[in-house]
Amino acid sequence: MRNLLVVLYTALTLGANPVAADVAGLLEGDMKKLALHDTPVDLPEAVLLDAEDGGHSLAEYKGKWVVLNFWATWCAPCRREMPSLERLQTAMPEIAVVPVATGRNAVEGIERFFDEAGVKTLPILRDPQSELAHAMGIMGLPVTVILNPDGQEVARLIGDAEWDSESALAVMAELSKTP
Repeated sequence: MRNLLVVLYTALTLGANPVAADVAGLLEGDMKKLALHDTPVDLPEAVLLDAEDGGHSLAEYKGKWVVLNFWATWCAPCRREMPSLERLQTAMPEIAVVPVATGRNAVEGIERFFDEAGVKTLPILRDPQSELAHAMGIMGLPVTVILNPDGQEVARLIGDAEWDSESALAVMAELSKTP
């Protein structure tokens, strides 16, 4: 009986969100970990720092779908995941892949990490006090959050993933069809 209720609830939830219903059928492999939200979630305001300590806001990406990745230089799964985020950005230049090094990550360490991972096109952005990460409930790393063009969270994946897999590319293509 409980399984029937879970299936019924899931069907009703996906039926209420047509985008989620379209994307749900594409969730294979690592993308099975992607949790789609019933309604978009507003993000807290935060200032992210670049390599030169310049301030940036996520509002700079409004109008684009965003793959917001929280990571750290000491995180082994992040090391495996980062090259796939780079390849996702190359495969889908219409979206923004935004990695945010959260916590204590020296710029030199981030640059070395990117060099070792072969990352050449992704921005260096930092959340040195983990203010954004804490405000968004990020408890472990890596965590990737998908933002709609209005800058709202629509999905979250906890753990690493192959972001350039066939399933991930299909999910992002389907999501980016919606305004």
